[in-house]
Amino acid sequence: MDVKKILHVMRHAPHGTVYTYEGLEMILMMAAYEQDLTVVFIGDGVYALKKEQDTTDIGVKGYARTFAALGDYDVEKLYVDRISLEERGLTEEDLEVGVEILDSETIGRLMKEQDVVIHH
Repeated sequence: MDVKKILHVMRHAPHGTVYTYEGLEMILMMAAYEQDLTVVFIGDGVYALKKEQDTTDIGVKGYARTFAALGDYDVEKLYVDRISLEERGLTEEDLEVGVEILDSETIGRLMKEQDVVIHH
């Protein structure tokens, strides 16, 4: 089986749509097939990693901690767009998982290096 470099771009807030949840499911499935996976959080997608999300009022289970488990599936390249984080008043300490913070130019170069880019 050929290993593909696949970048998942998480752009949507974690609740209110299925984009982030389905993206996470897709990442987990692809990890089972040992693909070279990278995940980038841009825009409201950075909220998917925010610590201490209380989802009881909206009646859904929070899954931010599931992103922390991605390392167990050899998905270790997690990046956050610096501007997206700053615009939302968040810092690296506000996030549930360890990430590398990159500028937009570096993220653009990273996208060009991939075989496939999937937007969620």
